[in-house]
Amino acid sequence: MDIGGGLVVALIVICVGLVKIFRGPVGEALANRMRGRSLGATDSALLADVESLKQRLAEVEERLDFAERLLSQGAHGDQLPGGAHR
Repeated sequence: MDIGGGLVVALIVICVGLVKIFRGPVGEALANRMRGRSLGATDSALLADVESLKQRLAEVEERLDFAERLLSQGAHGDQLPGGAHR
């Protein structure tokens, strides 16, 4: 039995796998972290877009709350004078 040959093959496979992992997005994230650039250090245009989206989402939530209040009051279109029963 040649255990040394199997160990060498296993080490080669592990090394090739690690190289593939660290050359991808994981390696890029680690390299950025080592350089001092974290995920929070993004460009200002992206941050402005996120703030804009937060504001728009808040407006949509307010509109949804308003619509839910109207529906819960039982507001129907046929309650208008001369409505659906003409």
